[in-house]
Amino acid sequence: MTTPSRAGPAAVTVTSATIGPMSTRAPHPNADAVLEALDPEQREVASNPVGPMCVLAGAGTGKTRAITHRIAYGILSGAYQPQRVLAVTFTARAAGEMRTRLRDLGVGGAQARTFHAAALRQLHFFWPQAIGGAAPEVMSQKASAVAEAAGRLRMSFDRTTIRDLAAEIEWAKVSMLTPDTYAAAARAHGRQAPGLDVTAMARLLAAYEEVKSARNVIDFEDVLLITVGILEERSDIAATVRDQYRHLVVDEYQDVNALQQRLLHAWLGDREEVCVVGDPAQTIYSFTGASPEHLLGFPRLHPAARVVRLVRNYRSTPEVVRLANLVLGSGRPGRVATVELVAQGGSGPAPVLRTYADDPAEAQGVAAEIGELVAAGEAPGDIAVLFRTNAQSEGFEAALAERDIPYLVRGGERFFQRKEVRDAVVLLRGQARSDDGSQPMPELVRDVLVGAGWTRKPPTAGGAQRERWESLAALAALADDLVAAIADARLPDLVRELDERAATQHAPAVQGVTLASLHAAKGLEWRTVFIAGCSDGFIPITMAEGVDAIEEERRLLYVGMTRARHRLSLSWAGARTPGARPTRRPSRFLDATAPVLGDSARSRPKRSDPGRARTAKPARRRDCRTCGAELTTAAQITIGRCATCPSTYDEALFERLRQWRLAMARTQKVPAYVVFTDATLTAIAERAPEDEPALAGISGVGPRKLGLYGADVLAILGGATPEDVFAGGE
Repeated sequence: MTTPSRAGPAAVTVTSATIGPMSTRAPHPNADAVLEALDPEQREVASNPVGPMCVLAGAGTGKTRAITHRIAYGILSGAYQPQRVLAVTFTARAAGEMRTRLRDLGVGGAQARTFHAAALRQLHFFWPQAIGGAAPEVMSQKASAVAEAAGRLRMSFDRTTIRDLAAEIEWAKVSMLTPDTYAAAARAHGRQAPGLDVTAMARLLAAYEEVKSARNVIDFEDVLLITVGILEERSDIAATVRDQYRHLVVDEYQDVNALQQRLLHAWLGDREEVCVVGDPAQTIYSFTGASPEHLLGFPRLHPAARVVRLVRNYRSTPEVVRLANLVLGSGRPGRVATVELVAQGGSGPAPVLRTYADDPAEAQGVAAEIGELVAAGEAPGDIAVLFRTNAQSEGFEAALAERDIPYLVRGGERFFQRKEVRDAVVLLRGQARSDDGSQPMPELVRDVLVGAGWTRKPPTAGGAQRERWESLAALAALADDLVAAIADARLPDLVRELDERAATQHAPAVQGVTLASLHAAKGLEWRTVFIAGCSDGFIPITMAEGVDAIEEERRLLYVGMTRARHRLSLSWAGARTPGARPTRRPSRFLDATAPVLGDSARSRPKRSDPGRARTAKPARRRDCRTCGAELTTAAQITIGRCATCPSTYDEALFERLRQWRLAMARTQKVPAYVVFTDATLTAIAERAPEDEPALAGISGVGPRKLGLYGADVLAILGGATPEDVFAGGE
């Protein structure tokens, strides 16, 4: 958010009488033109800029178009003053896209920010007035503070676990929990931090807050928490903010968490000038605290709200839309209310499902198909390979590199932090001072980039060299786009555009096949999309337990499918490695797609002898050894107790086991959970088996792991330290 100037947030005084009802002001001559290119539902959104509105917008239905035209119509018709409008969304890229569209519509001044950027601007402006002094620095990441907090508690974790613990801290804070209230809430939500029970996690949360205080820093969640606190405790500051921003628009409202919702309430006060936009079918971030209930409950909170449904899909072919609708389905427990998409475009190729023997074969097969598409003229930047976990990326990177096909991994190094980009921007900034307009700006930019090592023709080699070339080519393409939007744009204009994009991390498009997780793909689109790993265990992921978690995995696949504009290819592999026994099966979410993809899409159980009648065996009941209640999840059954019952292990023993597991994982160069999962390690600590048969009786300790680790584990249970165990093996 652009904070009010030092002259005072209310330096420009605008009253309701100044703005007046829409009927009392003559529309700007260009206002009606803003509505001309919209469909009936989009026009309903845009032509009603005053009052509460809830837009349920399906994938590819033009929600950004609808809300930016709503803002533009509100400004051009006189319903809004541009500096009184704030649009908030969740990513810098989305906010940058919104600003670009508003600029193209001829309306400037309206703010489009992420929640954190908007709150941070306010926090810096009001901190001296509300708290005194300068606002503390915001940590760029939590890892070092989490590691220091763990060290204060005599705990040690690897980098992966530190990252997971940081994510748990984020969940706790956006849920507005304290170290005192965390444990009860975590039990209620069935959350379990890696390697820690809820009591230990609460202690880590308290230690983390102490570390921040000692460093005099805050984290990103504190930005929202402190801003909320200031607005709720200081009515004068709240009134200033509400006077500055009288009209709010919230994009991707299905992803709002409890803390962001509370901040939105603080911004609004008792007013109803708010438009929220979202799609319950794209709710895929519940693990971060997001909930679609804010979107679905908006009409109850604002009874006068106008509810508009956008269902016309302009992005994808009818074939892709039909498949996505089949996957999403209806009438299942745990399913949230959604809209069914109606395709508006022309037909395309039928989606396909490929089956491969193993993961390497799948990566090679997908890369071969991509190679054929590129050879036929399709741009690599129009192609994406999506998967459930980031670990799946490596095989596809290798397969594409073998074919010299350029690619980029979404979620890797940020565009504006790349050395070649930073160097090029410095050169462009220097050249901007002497741009006399004698040379077309795009050509001048290319001349400067050549001086930075760029070539007008792409290199024949792939890998890092091609990636650097594509980064600089993206700057040249941005110059083309800027001149297309502003005919007389010059190099200083491009430099300002780059500075603004760098500040908001709004990177230009880079040519190359995109490799991304399904979560990272949200909000993006490509002409051709490959979704790999469409098997149970990946989609849905093995850790998903319970109806709600499984349904979120289904929505994740739906999000991936609706990224495709023209061509959609799904694939799965029967085994992880070549020669291994195929144990996987297609994702259960593809069962409903058999009419399109064929019978190979059906997820069938193993065949039984057709001549033998099957008698279903009742599942053996497993009860908690502490309270006697029936255990219902795999993690609870492994541990042998309810998540809400207190742990019974000796913390010193558990810490020795955890340190041994970490050392073993480092030795074998595998993630810690490959040695033993957290649930299995907890069960070992709690049951303290005295011999190998007792150890083998614990779920997760099979014959192979018993042979690999049994002696070590029993030694530690007998009092040895991890150092003793490893020293004895040398």
